[in-house]
Amino acid sequence: MNYVYWAMKVNTHEKADARLLGTPILLEKSTAVVELTATEEMTIDNRGLIHGGFTFGLADYAAMLAVNDPLVVLGSADVKFTAPVKIGESMVATGVVEAVDGRRRDVSVEVSVGEKVVLEGTMACYVLQRHVLDK
Repeated sequence: MNYVYWAMKVNTHEKADARLLGTPILLEKSTAVVELTATEEMTIDNRGLIHGGFTFGLADYAAMLAVNDPLVVLGSADVKFTAPVKIGESMVATGVVEAVDGRRRDVSVEVSVGEKVVLEGTMACYVLQRHVLDK
């Protein structure tokens, strides 16, 4: 994908590092798309396999942006890895808010490399009343 389309202002995760979590390429109400290219630093072996934590982190970031609230946190995730990612591949994550129940937001997430889905599932996100680090 070679476009950046933000219909909304990013209101969360203001210090997210694009090298680690990806670059938002679409941001609309209840939907976000984020792209991350797998680098040498993300590999876990000499064959170029990328650690799944980077794929998961990208999906998490897409979910947070789909909610787009300054006080959103991840509560739980039910995801499955469906294919490996290799160095140099571009991962694209989509997060879509599917349900709202009080402070809870259920977000569907999918990460793809081209036409190949590499991670899919749901994340339960919560919009807190104050920052998670506040006492």
